[in-house]
Amino acid sequence: NYTICFALLIIILYPMYFVIIASFSDPNAVAMGKVDFWIKGFNVKGYKALFQYEDLWIGYKNTIIYTVVGTVLSLIVNLPAGYVLTRRDIFGRKLIKTFFMIPMFFGGGMIPTYLAIKNYGMLDTIWAIVLPGAAVIYYIIVARTYFETSIPEDLWEAAQVDGIGNLGYFIKIVIPLSKAIIAVIALWTAVGHWNSYMNALLYLSDPDKRPLQLVLRTILVNSQTSSSMLTGAAASEARELAELIKYSSIIVSSVPIMAMYPFVQKYFNEGVMIGSVKG
Repeated sequence: NYTICFALLIIILYPMYFVIIASFSDPNAVAMGKVDFWIKGFNVKGYKALFQYEDLWIGYKNTIIYTVVGTVLSLIVNLPAGYVLTRRDIFGRKLIKTFFMIPMFFGGGMIPTYLAIKNYGMLDTIWAIVLPGAAVIYYIIVARTYFETSIPEDLWEAAQVDGIGNLGYFIKIVIPLSKAIIAVIALWTAVGHWNSYMNALLYLSDPDKRPLQLVLRTILVNSQTSSSMLTGAAASEARELAELIKYSSIIVSSVPIMAMYPFVQKYFNEGVMIGSVKG
């Protein structure tokens, strides 16, 4: 088991490590396969070229805003929905469960969704990014499973004796005891918003509102296009710079979200096993 796990770890980590050393290496050495475990021809041209784009910092700011607002909104929507499904005394509980399950298998599609967002006046606003994906059925089911298996029913009975209702019980007792599931859903949602670019591509037309991933996509396309329009030594140099920018952009876009993980690792390790063992 240790051998298999170690081999899988190497398989997963090496591509990440290669991207890091390739971003600091000579692009010719990378193209010729000379870069394997160590940096060859150290340089930071890719990062210098990337950081010269003013749109990069605008994209960073927008992505941070979208990620923070989207994550908070997701927690506000999914956690109470998951808690409600644990209450056996709720009217129409089975019907609500069925209603929640349907969107897991059927969706409206790109065009109806676009028309709905347009009719609600959300085009070219932050709400077009954070609202459509706020309610995630999978997150609701995971939250419900956690509440059912990790929060003793005796606490609800004791709360009723003290005169606390459903809302007070959820806020004062359930939420403080649910750090694991909050960390899991927050991390999943934050990663999704940080890496998302399709919604911005469809719903945002203002360049000042584009997220980081869309800005990096534009930079990569422009650098590759400019290299194809040149000839001779200039074309070769432009292609090399485009390769460096490609690797550098991966690092620039990945480091902030990876830096979050150590702070939620303790709760994430606990919450990721939700529902695996019961009883």
